[in-house]
Amino acid sequence: MKKILVIRFSSIGDIVLTSPIVRCLKNQIMDCELHFLTKKAFVSIVENNPNIDKVHSIEKDVNEIIPQLYKEGFDFVVDLHNNIRTYLVKKKLKKPSASFNKLNIQKWILVNFKRNFLPDIHIVDRYFQAIKSLGIKNDNKGLDFFIDENNKIERSQLPETHRNGFVGFVIGGKHSTKMLPEDKIISICKKIDKPIILLGGPEDFEKGEIIQKNFGDKVYNSCGKYSINQSASLIFLSEKVITNDTGLMHIAAAYKKKIVSVWGNTVPAFGMYPYLPEVVKENSLIVEVKNLNCRPCSKIGFKKCPKKHFKCMNLIDEEKIVEFMN
Repeated sequence: MKKILVIRFSSIGDIVLTSPIVRCLKNQIMDCELHFLTKKAFVSIVENNPNIDKVHSIEKDVNEIIPQLYKEGFDFVVDLHNNIRTYLVKKKLKKPSASFNKLNIQKWILVNFKRNFLPDIHIVDRYFQAIKSLGIKNDNKGLDFFIDENNKIERSQLPETHRNGFVGFVIGGKHSTKMLPEDKIISICKKIDKPIILLGGPEDFEKGEIIQKNFGDKVYNSCGKYSINQSASLIFLSEKVITNDTGLMHIAAAYKKKIVSVWGNTVPAFGMYPYLPEVVKENSLIVEVKNLNCRPCSKIGFKKCPKKHFKCMNLIDEEKIVEFMN
């Protein structure tokens, strides 16, 4: 039996993007026992995955889990985070391991000098570099996301106005410069002739309420009312999805939804766009403001636009989004 540990500590989207690795390891290695190490806050993202035999987690420090991991006697460690903490795990376990190239130098050059030397390769395909030595190949079946029965939302639980179909609009995100402003969201919602459900976390509830007040029953604000798995269930029920560059975007890709992904200070060139290898390109629309000399300003994001004009979002072509949705 081959006992393998896969490591990815955070965050939601990055963990969802590991699902093809997990599936291919499980399916292509006979009698593979697969374990996954992540942060406690993200256990719910992987605990329902049938390809994972056991989930381990940490609060902050990897030393919390090292004794337990050591007793497992792993044969191989797949490091899909590639940072100091994962280096410590690998060093203390003293087992064969492999990781992938994060291309941080190329990303730094793109952010600081606006010169793109990044390969046109999705992060998922770069993850596969870490298991090449095991003879694992990409099955090109895309992403997975699994929800337990207790977290599935039924159509009958939705407002009556949304039970016959709706557009999912992900208004949240980890960084403000990756999120569409309220006025742009309101303007887009006005032009969409279908019911809409706003998706986000508790921190997005107030923003959702401001948006919803402009529309009455047409828009339902689900932000902060559901867990991440329940929000994923709403994504599953949606007809199409509009989303910022955030975790729910990758969950929408896992469910093979028709997606409009909207890009602010980050760029698809980083390799984190919706991963849909089995789906025709027409089902995924990337909307961004190209040729801005200040973009990308970060590979992650900021609380506010460093230039104070926020052109990367304020100049987004709303009509492209509306046309795709209608």
